[in-house]
Amino acid sequence: MRIKLTSVFVDDQEKALKFYTEILGFVKKTDIPVGEFRWLTVVSPEEPEGTELLLEPNDNPAAREFQKALYNQGIPLTAFFVEDIQKEYERMKNLGVKFAQEPTKMETTTIAVFDDTCGNLIQIVQNSSA
Repeated sequence: MRIKLTSVFVDDQEKALKFYTEILGFVKKTDIPVGEFRWLTVVSPEEPEGTELLLEPNDNPAAREFQKALYNQGIPLTAFFVEDIQKEYERMKNLGVKFAQEPTKMETTTIAVFDDTCGNLIQIVQNSSA
């Protein structure tokens, strides 16, 4: 068993695609029309055959409430791992990304939390040696 697909709810698929590709640096993998929405996935350019992230519409009222509740409580929906969190933080900040939490060291991990402009808080993580 392996994880091949995971998802984030987004309030606008086109806006999400732009943010996740132009700002975060992911690449579009799949874009298939499904009614009024799309089966729209992105992947890391470092792992083009790796886990896909589905940019899933939050059209369902339960999805919207779940997304809003997490956001309002300051809980990140998911986490992405980076090699150099300070460098990534500076790069993203220079592109206008709003951070809810600047890089913060916790034991052997450093985390930061940003707003993905699509209704989610996302955490970036750098693991380091003790």
